[in-house]
Amino acid sequence: MQVGSLTGFGLSLETALRAQAESKVSGPDLSCILIWTRGGTSHIDSIDPKPEANANIRGEFSTISTSLPGVQFTELMPNFAKKLGTFSLLRNLNPRNGSHSVADAIMMSGRPLNPTITYPCFGSVVAKERGKRTSLPPFIQIGSEVDRRERAGLAGYLGIEHNPFEVPGDPSSDKFTVRDVTPPGGLSLSRFEQRRKALKLLDTLPRKSEDNAGALEATDKFYENAFEVISSPQTKKAFDLTAEKDQTRDAYGRHYFGQSCLLARRLIESGARFVTVSDGGWDTHSSNFTTLRKKLPPVDQAMPALIEDLLQRGLLETTLVVWMTDFGRTPVINANAGRDHSSTASYICMAGIGTPSGTVIGGTDSTGTRVEGDEYYAHDVAATIYTKLGIPLDTSHVAPDGRPIWLCEGAPIRELMG
Repeated sequence: MQVGSLTGFGLSLETALRAQAESKVSGPDLSCILIWTRGGTSHIDSIDPKPEANANIRGEFSTISTSLPGVQFTELMPNFAKKLGTFSLLRNLNPRNGSHSVADAIMMSGRPLNPTITYPCFGSVVAKERGKRTSLPPFIQIGSEVDRRERAGLAGYLGIEHNPFEVPGDPSSDKFTVRDVTPPGGLSLSRFEQRRKALKLLDTLPRKSEDNAGALEATDKFYENAFEVISSPQTKKAFDLTAEKDQTRDAYGRHYFGQSCLLARRLIESGARFVTVSDGGWDTHSSNFTTLRKKLPPVDQAMPALIEDLLQRGLLETTLVVWMTDFGRTPVINANAGRDHSSTASYICMAGIGTPSGTVIGGTDSTGTRVEGDEYYAHDVAATIYTKLGIPLDTSHVAPDGRPIWLCEGAPIRELMG
């Protein structure tokens, strides 16, 4: 292992806010921003280049030095290279999967795929264990770029009331509006209140079975909270990016990814506990280099800006920032100038809540095919995230069939714990 050191189905409001869980976890009030680049962002063409490899492996991009001697990134990551002293980079992650839908489910939960049960994602566990802080939903997903075919990014056996509140659209657009936060069709709050009262008639439905009672209870809790969310001035303020200074918006970048990261910071600052920033278009089986010339610069601009902004605001001590993707890409460039799925090599970037700064952990072999030396897995990433957020790994939940299920089977990655 190489370690170098300098000193990451969304539902509408009607299902996402159906319950307000009571916090089971005491301790500091901690939050997380997960950056998810859907499709499998190439490690070889970003943070783990292979400049000494043959041309059909190293690709079209040149490399640049970083602030950590001996560590290089590709030319498309100049801000990451300059700001390496503000985050940690783990390059010896073995995803042990190469299928998009499976990858999303595994990486977002730290649990293997199980056809008989859906394990909850990180955000849902945080929502369950921590509950709400303010009128904002505890778990929010920006964008719709999570593969739901294997029910990734959802609450699973914890129940639909802990699914994310999904925010579609492009926050960088002047026409950006948040579906379901503002009543649709110009509906006034007074009329919405009338509808809310009418829907209380659901309480008169016979609760003939335990299953029906549970479903109706979730619905009841939604109606108790929906009006508060829609009518809350705090909610509207949190989503209003025009309140930010132009200088701040420019620092993040006036594009989808940059303004999504800025919105995530505002939501955390306003009371959300876990925010996922999802970004698609990273499945580069063809035109890998053309695509990455467009996709990598926004990430290179926005993520360092997010970390710096949180630091300046005193929020980095209580906010974890994680960048993850499905898996890495294969080293050999295919006939379509693309790279295929790698089930043996990937990475994460992490900052905040005591994560060592300026640390690069591990790496892959000379072609970027597989991890060299010690390696970590999705369950270790999960254990690290939960531990940093103060959620005990021996936490157990009860599945719908009555079985107790332990939260996590991994161990925290010691190099990221500080």
